[in-house]
Amino acid sequence: MKNILITGGSGLVGKELTKALESKGYQVAWLSRKPAHQSQKSFGWDVKKQEIDAEAIPWADAIIHLAGAGVAEKRWTPERKKLILESRTLSAKLLFEQVRTLEKKPSVVISASGSNLYGLDNGEVWINEESPAGSDFLSQVVVKWEKSVQQFESLGIRTVCLRTGVVLSTKGGALPQLLQPPVAAPLGSGHQYMSWIHWKDLVNMYIFALENTNITGGYNAVAPKPVTNRELTKQAAKHKGKAFINLPVPGFLLKIVLGEMADMILGGSKISCDKIISGGYKFDFTTLDHTLKDLFKP
Repeated sequence: MKNILITGGSGLVGKELTKALESKGYQVAWLSRKPAHQSQKSFGWDVKKQEIDAEAIPWADAIIHLAGAGVAEKRWTPERKKLILESRTLSAKLLFEQVRTLEKKPSVVISASGSNLYGLDNGEVWINEESPAGSDFLSQVVVKWEKSVQQFESLGIRTVCLRTGVVLSTKGGALPQLLQPPVAAPLGSGHQYMSWIHWKDLVNMYIFALENTNITGGYNAVAPKPVTNRELTKQAAKHKGKAFINLPVPGFLLKIVLGEMADMILGGSKISCDKIISGGYKFDFTTLDHTLKDLFKP
C-alpha cells in the first residue's frame, strides 16, 4: 500500500495527516474542487455535479475521507443543515460509485465521523461504540454519514469510521474559540463533558487504522480522560496565560446568538476509547495537562 487519496486534505487534520504520511514514505494526493490551486498533488472532483477525475480512484491504494462542511462555522439555517449533511453523504456516494466500477479497488476506506453520533448531552453516563444514536440533527447526520461510508463493505473493502471528539489544536477548532474572548469563562453550566483528543493522536490514529488490518468498523477517536467544559476552559486559560473567570456564559444567551447550534456547546458526553486501545492503539496524550503543555509550548 503506497498511494493514499485524501478528501478534505486542505483542512486542519488533512494537512497534518498528509505531512505525517509523507514522512513515512507514502505518496499522498488530495481530491479538490480546484486541483490546480493546490501545492499538493491533487485530482479534481465536484460533489454537487457527482464528477471526479477518472484517474483518481485507480491511483489510490487507500482512501481517507475527511471532507465535510464545518458544523460550527455558521448558524444552522435550513440551507446550512442541508450542506452539512450532503457534503458528507454525497461525497461518499461519489467515491462509492467510482470504486464499484473498478476491478482493482482500494484495500481500505477510512472515514471521519463524529462522536455526536450518540446525542448532544449524555450527562455522566459513559458512552461506547455500542451506545445508541441520538435523535437530534447532528446525531442523525452522523448516522447517515456512516451509512453512506459503510457501503464500501459490500465491495469487500475494509472500512473504518473514526468518531472524532473535540480536536485540540492551536491552529483551529474549539480551543482558539474558547480562548477568543478577552476573559475565558465556562459555557452554559460548565458541567457538560468534552471528550477531546490531541490533533497528533488523531493523525496517528488514522495511520494506525490504515496500517492495521484488524481495525474495522466504528471507533471513538477521543482521549481516555474527558473533562468538563469548565475544567478545559480553566486549564487552557492557564496554559495560554489568559485570565479565567468562573462565571458561566448563560445558555440562553448562547442560544440567542447561535440558535440550534448552541445545543452542541451546552451539552456533552463522556465517551470511552477502550475499543481502539483494545485494538492496539497507544495514545501519546492521555491527559489534558500534558496535551495543553505540548500545544502551548514555546
